[in-house]
Amino acid sequence: MEIYSWTKSIVMAAALMGGFGLFFMRVKDLFLIMQSVQGETKFRIDRIPERIQLLFTDILGQSNVRRKTMPGWAHTLIFFGFLAVQPHSLELMIRGVFPGFHVAPWIPGLYGAYLFVADILAVLVLIGLGYALYRRLFLKPGYLTDGLDARLIILFTAVIIITFHLVNAFLILPSIGGTGFDYARYFTISKVVYHVLGLNDLAGGTARSGFEIVYWIHVLTILGFLIYIPGSKHLHLLAAAPNVFLKPLERSRPMLVTDIANEEAETFGLGKVSELNWKNVLDLYACTECGRCEEQCPADATGKPLSPKRVAHDCKIDLFSQAKAILAKEYESVLPLVREESPVTGDVLWSCTTCRACEDICPVNIQHLDIILEARKYQVLMESHFPPEMQETFTNLENQSNPWGFGSDTRGDWAKGLDVALMTDNPEADILYFVGCAGSFDDRGRKIARAMARVLQKAGVNFAILGEEERCNGDVARRAGNEYLAQMMIAENVEIFNQYKPKKILTSCPHCFNTIKNEYPQFGASYEVMHHTEFLLDLFRQGKLRTSSPLDDSLTFHDSCYLGRWNGVVDAPRQILQMVNGGRPLIEMARNRSEGFCCGAGGARMFMEETIGKRINHERAGEVISTGAAAVAAACPFCITMLRDGIADKNGKVEVKDIVEIIDETTV
Repeated sequence: MEIYSWTKSIVMAAALMGGFGLFFMRVKDLFLIMQSVQGETKFRIDRIPERIQLLFTDILGQSNVRRKTMPGWAHTLIFFGFLAVQPHSLELMIRGVFPGFHVAPWIPGLYGAYLFVADILAVLVLIGLGYALYRRLFLKPGYLTDGLDARLIILFTAVIIITFHLVNAFLILPSIGGTGFDYARYFTISKVVYHVLGLNDLAGGTARSGFEIVYWIHVLTILGFLIYIPGSKHLHLLAAAPNVFLKPLERSRPMLVTDIANEEAETFGLGKVSELNWKNVLDLYACTECGRCEEQCPADATGKPLSPKRVAHDCKIDLFSQAKAILAKEYESVLPLVREESPVTGDVLWSCTTCRACEDICPVNIQHLDIILEARKYQVLMESHFPPEMQETFTNLENQSNPWGFGSDTRGDWAKGLDVALMTDNPEADILYFVGCAGSFDDRGRKIARAMARVLQKAGVNFAILGEEERCNGDVARRAGNEYLAQMMIAENVEIFNQYKPKKILTSCPHCFNTIKNEYPQFGASYEVMHHTEFLLDLFRQGKLRTSSPLDDSLTFHDSCYLGRWNGVVDAPRQILQMVNGGRPLIEMARNRSEGFCCGAGGARMFMEETIGKRINHERAGEVISTGAAAVAAACPFCITMLRDGIADKNGKVEVKDIVEIIDETTV
């Protein structure tokens, strides 16, 4: 027995050094890849208390995971149960090297309480694993990643938990656990296992042999799992917490700025995985492949080739497959991200509406759009590869500073007959109404702009517009990858803004709102910017707008992605609509607020053909019609167009109105 004890100590020491050594070597390689990529990031770590709080809510609290009830709770059981097992398992490993090692004498009461909790939590892991297996074998949701990797993870975890209880059951025997600590007092589930297996009836030698067998299975499975993690889908066990800690804290997040004036730059955008920045790489490591992003993605839901999950997975695989060249900093030999044999194709990149549903639902806060938009930027600026219809849009933007191509000298024509002042005539105006391209040139958008002007006049607001001095805000060009063109228009608007220094900028378009509010500060123009829903609600609260003839009709509301998800404005429009509709509550669509479904116009897709799969606006129109509401309100001219066309294509009878049009009809 003494020979075995010495042999066990030596073998266990070697196993621990080998297992943990291989683990740390693999983790080191992951860090080296993060350090070796070329992309720059201006990320800074600030607001540390908030970030620590996120670790407690998002990681320990599993708040984002539990947004899907059953899978979320199953994952929570597995997470906490697996964590609970590890301290005791570590103690057993140490005891394998040093037979006399025992934690109990140091903290007997606390140690006993821990064993009691861990023993119960461990069996809950098996319940969670059972549900996970049930989902894969029977429910089979399309977005769920399954395969050998996922099955191995379930097997690893199940073996660890089962052997944990078996080891604990043997420890109840005085011949195994010793006489200095009463394990039976604290074990509940393991005590049941002890009695069911009849361990009390085993002879000493048989009991010892049984214990050693389950002990070695337990320890070696943990070490095998540890070595397996860095190269598996469960790499997120290591990367999720750091990724959550380092997430952008603001909901409104600007696009990455490219220094297009840098004459030394060889490329712009993301052309190879080696051009990712370290935070992008951490995002890829953190992906759990849970598929929630895919489930929420409007492109995937309508048969497009884009899945945010697959983009993250495919980029990670590409990164690992070319890691040798990246680590050697032989960047010229790294293959392009978009290439013939790559699953990341042009159709994948251009299917994205930039709605950000993927990022909003992601339990580990991955920023998928940083990769997609930077890859678009490379395709446009370096390869001149983009949907052919965008050529006309780019030409129109360059020549006339609007995607429709109407003469820029007609920007103010929408206001004829409304006595709307220009900033040149009223530079001290309280409000600069930034009309936007849709409000200036699109027939439907012009009606919204005119309604906006009338409502402002009713409320006695001192406002003015830029007229032909106004340029496109740059959103369409930036989201379409034409950073050069976008920055040209942004620079012109910034110059005008800084000339007039408006007290407040008002927009009717969420795309204008988001870009001017969140991205113009990158270019030297920081002003207070409000979307019309927020501003109009303030007018109601101040008594400057009063309802005269409530609609008294059934209403639903469509959340614009760039208003709701990107900027968190979800309550203001609902409060307004309830006020102008006689206090009647809205009929909400199944997908609403921050989980609202995209209309299909974002990410410059308003100006692209939709030739793959089902039209996104048809999907949303179906949801609108299914509410039974007489009218649907929106707060975005792009959404208005997409909903109107989608409902008409489906022969629906639901009226589509911007929220300001409803206010114009119901107020004095």
